[in-house]
Amino acid sequence: MDFISDIQNYVFLQKALFTSIMVGIICGVIGCFIILRGMALMGDAISHAVLPGIAVSYMLGINYLYGAVFTGLLTSVGIGFISQNSRVKNDSSIGIVFSSFFALGIILIAKAKSTIDLTSILFGNVLSVRSSDMWMTLVIGTIVLLVVILFYKELLVSTFDPTFAASYGLPNRLIHYVLMILLTLVTVASLQTVGVILVVAMLITPASTAYLLTNRLSVMIVLSAAFGAFSAIVGLYFSFEHNLSSGAVIVLVTTVLFLIAFVFSPKQGIFWRYVRIRKNRNGATIRKKESFE
Repeated sequence: MDFISDIQNYVFLQKALFTSIMVGIICGVIGCFIILRGMALMGDAISHAVLPGIAVSYMLGINYLYGAVFTGLLTSVGIGFISQNSRVKNDSSIGIVFSSFFALGIILIAKAKSTIDLTSILFGNVLSVRSSDMWMTLVIGTIVLLVVILFYKELLVSTFDPTFAASYGLPNRLIHYVLMILLTLVTVASLQTVGVILVVAMLITPASTAYLLTNRLSVMIVLSAAFGAFSAIVGLYFSFEHNLSSGAVIVLVTTVLFLIAFVFSPKQGIFWRYVRIRKNRNGATIRKKESFE
């Protein structure tokens, strides 16, 4: 009740709550396509590689959205170029490119340390969110949700059967880069909430939790978005009440939800799997006894 009262009284907390919920939703939605396409490492790479773009944007006095989107797309193109034009495999290309960009970003931030709070960028601080950050998150969230809704069928087909999608005339490579753009935008929107380092957890964990609970993509997207929003609310509550890092607490809440689904999911959970195994064993034992009798 005190937390609800604080939300009603403090504008900064209202902004933090709205931004956190929006970030949880869009991370959950895009995260579904990321894990189904086996692109978890790519999400990690882009979330880290936006750092130099942010630093340069601050140095030039422009919105960090532009620099982050540029370096995010440059990372995606660079990874594809290296893996397609050398013997280096895709996962190795990801490691080379994202670590290089991340290292460059740290150096650039060190040069501009008077204007950039490195801790806030790396780990997030949703309680210091500004009105401009909130509105940027809303715009990015609207774009992401509209693209997913309008091109849901194309994303569905290219995700589960890229060969059929290509034969049907769908541009798989273009769809891939559209997802990279959306992923970069989501990463930028998440910086203030969970930071560069923890944003990959918001992309992967809620979607993985939903994946354990359903076999339908539409249901998975809704569940993932709900888990992301719920984690944001609960994480914000605990971070505000106990003066903890907002990003870290939000990520821990997503992890707890995943562990619950991992253990108790009706079809995939290890608890019910154990129950079914015991039941089958007991049934086999009874049948065996009956056959001897």
